[in-house]
Amino acid sequence: MSMRGEDNPRRVLRLAPHTPSHPASDTAARADDFLQRASRGDTDAFAALYDLLAPRVLGLVRRVLRDPAQSEEVTQEVFVEVWRTAARFDPAKGSAVAWVCTLAHRRAVDRVRSVQAATDRERRAALLGHRDGDGFDDVVEQVEARLEREHLRRCLDHLTDSQRESITLAYYRGYTYREVAEYLKVPAGTVKTRMRDGLIRLRDCLGVGR
Repeated sequence: MSMRGEDNPRRVLRLAPHTPSHPASDTAARADDFLQRASRGDTDAFAALYDLLAPRVLGLVRRVLRDPAQSEEVTQEVFVEVWRTAARFDPAKGSAVAWVCTLAHRRAVDRVRSVQAATDRERRAALLGHRDGDGFDDVVEQVEARLEREHLRRCLDHLTDSQRESITLAYYRGYTYREVAEYLKVPAGTVKTRMRDGLIRLRDCLGVGR
């Protein structure tokens, strides 16, 4: 992929080992400002946005992918996408932090699916040898994946609103316990209790460990 001039954000992309933390409300406000300025072609604002959110995005992606090298690669891809599509951000629909984290989670999941699909094709090819498959395995996998997603959604619906909100912020948007507490304006201990109880209920609903 070749990019030139101001359309190329790679000169400002760098995975810093540490970025000073900020209160969640301050981070959200700064991210909104940086992203809106970046949407107008401000590369300095984009660099600031990257420095502010890269650690969080990398952490979210690593929780999905596990592999450090792939996680850094996907993080870079996420910010290239942020740079290219910044004009689509609508602050009326949510914060810049949520928007970027949603892109990151989607990219990470897409990478997992791509890697898994390639692995599955290789495994089926090895098992079937020279025989032509009839597509049955593909249909079974698609049905099973859909049923799993629907099962998870139903289980999330069984949580209390506060449990579901805390878990969503932490596991789908990459917030830390402290950031969730600041965002919801409740003590950190309350957040931990909500998440612990919610995860226990999810485990029971999903039948994990049975």
